[in-house]
Amino acid sequence: MAPLRSFPMALVDWQITARCTTVAPMVDPFDPQMVNPASLDVRLGKTLLIESVVSPEWVTLDISDCTAEDPYLLAPGQFVLAETLEVFYMPLDLTVDFKLKSSRAREGLEHAKAGFGDPGWVGSKLTMELRNNRQLWPVKLWPGLRIGQMVFTRNEDGATPKRSYAQTGHYNNQPYVAPSWEQ
Repeated sequence: MAPLRSFPMALVDWQITARCTTVAPMVDPFDPQMVNPASLDVRLGKTLLIESVVSPEWVTLDISDCTAEDPYLLAPGQFVLAETLEVFYMPLDLTVDFKLKSSRAREGLEHAKAGFGDPGWVGSKLTMELRNNRQLWPVKLWPGLRIGQMVFTRNEDGATPKRSYAQTGHYNNQPYVAPSWEQ
């Protein structure tokens, strides 16, 4: 009889907490209040990259002084690169996928669906591609805003890749918002 195979499955709350409270946690800082039944909420960091009106280069904008009462106003149609507050250290047996919080989507925010972390993606904040889809009103952003959630998936049979993201990726050890490396 062939052995039973395990298929990729999302980690649940107690598994996420266990992986984040070890000697080598996969998320820093870890806040147990951010754990959902099968995901971990992540918060907006303090730095945005915005378009310049005078050149195609990104302009760094520090929004650390913004609050829920006095937010950064993402204009209708405006596109920014943003960072998570959290830094990730993905073990070799897991992948992670970013999903925008439904509350943010209902406010008009959209994410470009490029938020995936391979096994071995370490020391990096997630860079999010955010756009205000509203036509008339801005979307409010501030550091600490629950922006999305990370869904951690265990690789089939707990397998590890032959070559991890540490060997093949371009965005390791980047604890800040990062533009495309191909520019």
